Amino acid sequence: MKQRSIILTALLIMFVVVGCRIPKEFISQAGLKATPNPLELKGGMIECNVEGTFPEKYFHKKMELSVVPVLKSTKTGAVLRGQAKVYQGEKFKGNNPVINYKKGGKYEQKAVFSYDPQFDQCELYLEATVRVKKKVINLEPVKVADGLIVTPNLIYSNPSELGSKVIKDNFQRVTEEKENAEIKFLIQQANVRASEAKNINALTDNIKKSGNDSSSVKMEVASYASPDGGVELNEKLAQARETSTKNYINSQMKKLKKQIDISGTFTAQDWEGFKQLMDNSDIQDKELILNVLSMYSDPEQREKEIKNLSAAFTEIKEKILPQLRRSKITVTREVMGKSDEQIARLVKEDPSKLSAEELLYAATLTQDKEEQKEIYRKTIQYFPSDVRGYNNLGVVEYELGNVKEADRNFTKALEIDPNNPVANLNKGSVLLAEGSLGEAKTYLGNAAGAGDELNYANGAIAIAEGDYYKAVTLYGAANTNNSALARILNKDYSGARNILANVENPDAKTYYLQAIVAARTNNVDDLVKSATKAINADGSYKEKFMNDLEFKSFLSNEAFSVLVK
Repeated sequence: MKQRSIILTALLIMFVVVGCRIPKEFISQAGLKATPNPLELKGGMIECNVEGTFPEKYFHKKMELSVVPVLKSTKTGAVLRGQAKVYQGEKFKGNNPVINYKKGGKYEQKAVFSYDPQFDQCELYLEATVRVKKKVINLEPVKVADGLIVTPNLIYSNPSELGSKVIKDNFQRVTEEKENAEIKFLIQQANVRASEAKNINALTDNIKKSGNDSSSVKMEVASYASPDGGVELNEKLAQARETSTKNYINSQMKKLKKQIDISGTFTAQDWEGFKQLMDNSDIQDKELILNVLSMYSDPEQREKEIKNLSAAFTEIKEKILPQLRRSKITVTREVMGKSDEQIARLVKEDPSKLSAEELLYAATLTQDKEEQKEIYRKTIQYFPSDVRGYNNLGVVEYELGNVKEADRNFTKALEIDPNNPVANLNKGSVLLAEGSLGEAKTYLGNAAGAGDELNYANGAIAIAEGDYYKAVTLYGAANTNNSALARILNKDYSGARNILANVENPDAKTYYLQAIVAARTNNVDDLVKSATKAINADGSYKEKFMNDLEFKSFLSNEAFSVLVK
């Protein structure tokens, strides 16, 4: 009996010891799954979901388990610690998810880290800590993910991709100059009086003086009769005034030995002119007269109603009607401006003789960036309040890689015109290139109307924020590296391939993106071809191919391996 009691006691002790066993390790690596693996950068964040299963009889009933995701840089040794996830046993007093001792349970945790470039080469570990009463045990860390794909960082920050834009000149080689004259006629007469002819003579004298400056001269004559009198009478009168005016001009041109094509029109009853003069007059009852014009469309009825206002009509006969018996002469000259050679010479010798439009146009006559800078500086010197000088100088500085100088000029441009959409676009693009996403969005928000370049800049922001579908929409059919990158990230590999094939000036990054498309679609031949082009264009890409996890699975391929090692 005594011996039996001893055996039962021993078995009970063994059961208690086994039942209270504290885990010495976290769930094995084989029982854990991290998604994605490798990790991926998106919207400036690194996120990973880890799942696993707590085995049966793993979780001590009085145990608390805290799991911390830890990102470790394999390059610098730096560490980022994520948010802990806590589980507890059935008899632990707390408010965390409970894991049954006998059945085990599901483990799941989301790891979130803000991106830091020093973690481009990294590993993700889970560090678990067990606590039972006062006893704390740190379990061996378990690696769950290896490496980080940073393909969104391939976004281009140069002006052609982000949308830097000059404000174009309004230079026109051939311009029109207009000059007007007017002659008056006596009531029911059409002859050009000597007192009025002097107005025409002034026009013809100017035509003579213009000489060879005018490549062509056009003249238009518009003759009118006042609304008083019948329509039939006034029609003949207005036509006669047109004819006499043209005849007088032709006689003057004949004296000058010049022949000019003269077109003419006539208006029998000038009600529009009458209304305009009445609007601007101080005639008594003018509002009543204007109401008559709006109430009646028939000319004879209008005339009758106005004449019934006897006092007002007396003033109208004296102040209004004489001004309507007239011919208007308009001379239009097409003036040839300076040639490209003249403009280019004056930029260097005497830029003060050039207009703002001519100076801005001069910058388009050269591809030399230093010459363009000098021209825009002269534009600023002679036209300091013109926003285009500072803006366009900023664009050239940006294209030359002088980002700080570009930023200074865009700021100056916005001091002149804070609402200028192109200057806001350029300022936003510079900030975007510098990584100041929030500030960039503020300026781009003020750039409505800046054209496709605004969409391209906003497309870059969408990529940086991880909204790849939006980026694709913003880039539209643009054949640029950034447009292709948006499609790669949105997993539209066919669309990306087509865009990259049509990039106007392909560079090393174009071929690198083609290589990524080939790798993601498992096209080894295209991968090797594209990698060869990228490395030939820029030898530094050899190291990129070696370290980029987009190509990790192809390093065992002999053709690719020989190329990048």
